[in-house]
Amino acid sequence: MGADSNVGITRTGGGRREWEYDEMGMMRFASAMAGAAVLMAATPASAQFFMKAKDLRGARVVGDESGIGQPLPGATPAELRAGVVWNMRAALNVAALQCQFEPVLLTVSNYNAILADHREELANSFTTLTKYFERTAATKKAGQAALDTFGTRTYAGFATVNAQFNFCKVASDIGREAIFTPRGRFGEVALDRMRELRNSLTPWGEQQFPHYFNPTLATLPRFDKDCWKKDAFDEKRCGEPLVPVVYAAR
Repeated sequence: MGADSNVGITRTGGGRREWEYDEMGMMRFASAMAGAAVLMAATPASAQFFMKAKDLRGARVVGDESGIGQPLPGATPAELRAGVVWNMRAALNVAALQCQFEPVLLTVSNYNAILADHREELANSFTTLTKYFERTAATKKAGQAALDTFGTRTYAGFATVNAQFNFCKVASDIGREAIFTPRGRFGEVALDRMRELRNSLTPWGEQQFPHYFNPTLATLPRFDKDCWKKDAFDEKRCGEPLVPVVYAAR
């Protein structure tokens, strides 16, 4: 009897081509495969996003709260809702661009799916905002300019560096919820989770293994004309020549 393979199946000799089952060989093969499966299951995916984030959940918003987005003075409840919806859309758009360093967060595919699945609600929200700015501006042209400014500031308001991991993780989670939300209910997700998304823009870092650091503020020399005598800074008159740089708040 000549061996045809090493996985438990042999071929008989002679003119007949018959297969015989090698029970012990198959048992050894099955044991080896089971062991390999255990090892593979115990090994985490190399691309997994590992981070224990701070609990950043917050209360549901209406849209006129401080720090939620660009103010909309005199807006109706429907216009405030539209503003929050558009803020959420902008945030998930920023996440799609900013969080591609970690593909497992699916921020790009989530965002594209949201645009497709909630297209009508997003379009209606934009129309509502457009009418708000036309209604509150002196002219239609001024209203369009105000809408453009609103959009630019809204997008810029979600840019972050120090809190990037927090923001990307929360945006990924919101995006996943949104794609399983029935059409016409995206606004509910936006109102429920906008506070959490805004909270994610504050740096917190890893919560499982916290570490502390004292950031060094960037400084610039003072350029007050009265503080300089030719090329020399007058410390006696103006104090320290270098002052901390204060960055604009989001």
